[in-house]
Amino acid sequence: MKLEVPEPLPIEWFCKPVGSARAGVENLDDGRIYCWIEHETVKNVTPEMLVWWFGHLEGTVEIDGVEYDRYRVWHPRDHLFAEYARRGADGRVGVGSVIHLAEMFGANPRYLIHIFTEIKKLDETGYEHHPRIHGLRLAVMKYSFESVPEGTFYRNSLTIGLKGFWGKIFNPLIRRFVFDERRGAAWIRHNVEEVGNFEFFLPALFAAENEKFRVRAAA
Repeated sequence: MKLEVPEPLPIEWFCKPVGSARAGVENLDDGRIYCWIEHETVKNVTPEMLVWWFGHLEGTVEIDGVEYDRYRVWHPRDHLFAEYARRGADGRVGVGSVIHLAEMFGANPRYLIHIFTEIKKLDETGYEHHPRIHGLRLAVMKYSFESVPEGTFYRNSLTIGLKGFWGKIFNPLIRRFVFDERRGAAWIRHNVEEVGNFEFFLPALFAAENEKFRVRAAA
């Protein structure tokens, strides 16, 4: 599938630096790569907002009077698109739904991610999804949300590779050809930036969208 790469959005935000978070890239005993982040408090953003966000990636958001694709706004330079490839029978997004997305860490084509990923958990304690890389289930992404006085303490991790016997054989190849430590460092930087960007738009978007829902329910 040929992927069209749009121009970055004309939104200039000061992204949080990697040093604002605690993070690391580790090689596990079985050869898997484990990347982890403990973010600086995401101010004025609640776990409820985050659950809503991951279930409503499609749509737009207004920034300085202009409507933009909301997933691209989340990281105006790196994000390309996101859509729900599978929803629940009631049309909602939750466990079992599949997201089709594309992004480039650091806007670098070498670090293109173009995947389908299945949601395994989505509630106010956290979020988990399992991406397919080159059609194979090689990754697990886990997030945890903890409400704190100023917002949310947000942690997440990415584990790349296979467990068990097959991991011993294929994980060295995965590190060499699919996802290595440099790509892990690029993922950390990208993730610190996008999570920090929530503060710029998510509280206002959540308030506006949920006011629409309340008006519809009352009609």
